[in-house]
Amino acid sequence: MLPFSETVYPNNEALQLQTAYLTAGILTPTWADDALHVALATVMQCDLIVSWNFRHIVHFRKVPLYNAVNTLNGYKPIAINTPAEVLAYDE
Repeated sequence: MLPFSETVYPNNEALQLQTAYLTAGILTPTWADDALHVALATVMQCDLIVSWNFRHIVHFRKVPLYNAVNTLNGYKPIAINTPAEVLAYDE
């Protein structure tokens, strides 16, 4: 079974969370699109982000910071992993 897929667009809630990430210094405004990616997934209540973006999204220091901001703003934490971490192989 394929996972559910939906196109989402920025809304005020996601833009406010994006601003919170930037204000917290998780990312600089240059990388605001990456902050918006995490914000949209959080606001849409996704369980997981799967990304190869090790610099700004799947980063061992940044994931706890995203989730701290999420918690402070009333959102649940979000798991952020690489594709290699979520692929299952049949033996």
